[in-house]
Amino acid sequence: MGGFSIWHILIFAVVVLLLFGGNRFSAMMGDVAKGIKSFKQGMADEEEDKRRDFDKQRQLPRDQARPQEPIDVTPRPAEPAAPPPPEKDETR
Repeated sequence: MGGFSIWHILIFAVVVLLLFGGNRFSAMMGDVAKGIKSFKQGMADEEEDKRRDFDKQRQLPRDQARPQEPIDVTPRPAEPAAPPPPEKDETR
């Protein structure tokens, strides 16, 4: 009861065709289709611009593009503690 049946849609379509006529309705649908196509093209252009900007940001200058030396992460033994300084002999 809450939704439209196929009969409701068909009656609505007939009324629209009678009010606007076949040619005018066809022209309106063509304009709607052109608008949708233009919208999709605009969205695709925007995505392409974003992708191009991202690629430009990712490019590095030539001197930074070379691979750098690997970082040595091997564990090293702890360095022995430095010997304490010699005590001063104050008996002299």
